[in-house]
Amino acid sequence: MSNRDIQITSLESIGDDAWNAYASSRPDATLFHGLAWKAAVQESFGHRPWYLVALRDGAVVGVLPLFEIQSLFAGRFLLSVPYATYGGPLSDDPAVSSALIEHTRTIAIRVRASCVELRSMEPSIENLPLRESHAAFIRTLPSNADDVLAMIPRKARAAARRCEERNTVSFETGHELVADVWDLYSRSMRRLGSPNYPLRFFTSLLERLGDNAAAQVVRHEGRPVAGLLSFVHRKTAMPYFVGVDERADLYGLTNYLYWQNMRFAVQRGCDTYDFGRTRIDNTGPFEFKRSFGFEPRLLGYQTLVMPGHRAPDLAPGSPKWAAARRAWTHLPLPVTRPLGAWLSKSIPG
Repeated sequence: MSNRDIQITSLESIGDDAWNAYASSRPDATLFHGLAWKAAVQESFGHRPWYLVALRDGAVVGVLPLFEIQSLFAGRFLLSVPYATYGGPLSDDPAVSSALIEHTRTIAIRVRASCVELRSMEPSIENLPLRESHAAFIRTLPSNADDVLAMIPRKARAAARRCEERNTVSFETGHELVADVWDLYSRSMRRLGSPNYPLRFFTSLLERLGDNAAAQVVRHEGRPVAGLLSFVHRKTAMPYFVGVDERADLYGLTNYLYWQNMRFAVQRGCDTYDFGRTRIDNTGPFEFKRSFGFEPRLLGYQTLVMPGHRAPDLAPGSPKWAAARRAWTHLPLPVTRPLGAWLSKSIPG
């Protein structure tokens, strides 16, 4: 089919229910295609949404979640989807995807954006090279929580068990733990030399996702030492924001945290564990996930650059940010926490 029988309109013209119904019908839809993520991003960062809808004979045949980003460091660009692992178009056929992309190109020219970044699991635009920057790590879970430990390779399994056996640790879940999780997360981000997202983003996601989001902490002798904000989409669990207190000298603490999170996922009825994306050049986390028996899968990220422009360089591993990252690790938390929350509007994950 040609693009001529396809009409591109907006979310506002069809309403939330129609968007949700279409996304629910698509097996390739992700958590980040949902409107809860849209609302949390708008509320927390103030970015302008362009949520596009494709119609054929009045029926929804495709959608594309998109945000307009105005960055202090990279100027204006369009992104599907900010602060997210996945994005890009959902469509009934390639002609629909093409129509959505062409309309996105028109918007980019209209708002003078430098590029359109699509974070799709699979490539969205034929003959456009992949960025080859990130890999996903996805694995099937056992049906019984007690079998989770056996699925973890020997060395990582031993570290998780040692943490449990040699320390007074406990694993807790509850929305009321969100502040503890964010404290641990923002501490880890300072240590890594990266700005943290604001606490309001965490609380907004928990509020909007309800039982499909979980704040979780590991306590050592009653004190929070590791935390996760994790999500459930359909039957897939996603540990998403993590933090560890570097002052807690507990061998295997992170292994224990993810072991317990996998047990939680199975108990919630999940059959798949999405360990999240990792930059290919970020060898520490990349190899850690492989140590848990997960193998990398290159993501189909693509950047459509507008004529006369260059793609922005916001990659944390870029040499241009090296000095700033080193300096960040030496700043006190009362400085990095509010400053990181402000800067993160310009660095959309």
